[in-house]
Amino acid sequence: MANPVRGRRRFPFWQCAACAFVIGLCALAAPALYVAVATRPYRYTDPAQVPVRRVALVFGAGIRNGQPTPALAERVRGAVELYRLGRVQKLLLSGDNSRQDYDEASAMRRYAMTLGVPDQDITLDYAGFSTYESCYRARDIFGVKEVVLVTQGYHMARALYTCRALGIDAVGLAMPDWLYDRAHMTIHYSPAYQVFSTLRETLATLKALVDVHITHPLPSFLGRFEGIK
Repeated sequence: MANPVRGRRRFPFWQCAACAFVIGLCALAAPALYVAVATRPYRYTDPAQVPVRRVALVFGAGIRNGQPTPALAERVRGAVELYRLGRVQKLLLSGDNSRQDYDEASAMRRYAMTLGVPDQDITLDYAGFSTYESCYRARDIFGVKEVVLVTQGYHMARALYTCRALGIDAVGLAMPDWLYDRAHMTIHYSPAYQVFSTLRETLATLKALVDVHITHPLPSFLGRFEGIK
């Protein structure tokens, strides 16, 4: 009599591991795909086509020696172009000022002013430590109800989804990056950095869904209402 155990087909360990890896990737990619599809109608790449809003919200993206990184400078330039075209009247610059020697918001203001935006049309949020906190504070501290978000394309879907889930009527101007507009790139990223950023953004999108739909955390700092004059 044949032994049924001997006749059973066995899959090599590497095949099982590969299947588990693929399933894991799909599970990670699904939230990002959902967010990308849900926010697609609100994304723009041409400043002249962006719907008119009073405020543009610029998210921090790092400074070096007190100056905006290339990515952050690109975001500020996008917001300034919206201002020049009359698509927005005010800039809300949201960044990290968690240390005395690190102030993204002030660096953005200095750069925007060199590009011609008067100081009275610039508002700073010094506690924009994350996309979620920048959107939350834009709503509760600065009274923003509708806004144009300015960030790179790879980050735009998460930023839009977060702000809209928090009740802000948000549209977005996506600045060029390796995922969005290779023909017009002004910043060059290494392949390793591209892979790292894509993975980070995928995980951050999953966290954003948890934040806006499940945990609803408060920002690190709230404070009194300031508004945008």
